[in-house]
This record gives sequence, C-alpha cells and structure tokens, in this order.
Amino acid sequence: MIRKLKTGQYRIYSIHKDPKTNKRRNLGTFDTLDQAKKHEREIQYFKIHKRP
Repeated sequence: MIRKLKTGQYRIYSIHKDPKTNKRRNLGTFDTLDQAKKHEREIQYFKIHKRP
C-alpha cells in the first residue's frame, strides 16, 4: 500500500497490521511515486521467489 506523505514523499506500508501495535509496517520511503511502485514490485517478486 503506497501513501503520500505531507512532505511530498511516498511510503510503502504493509497490507497487514501488526497485532501488537495495531499499525502497518513501514517498508520504505521514496521521493517519487515511480520509485515506490518499482520497489513494491520488487517486494512482491521477492515474496514469491524467495528460496527456502
């Protein structure tokens, strides 16, 4: 999930909330939306193709 911050940057958050804090995990902050989308795709790729 990508959200725009007040500073104009974009932050990627985890889809699932942490049960202890009830907040979403910060997965990175980027200057442009394109950079954030690229990194989100990399995260999704890693989740599928990681080695056991």
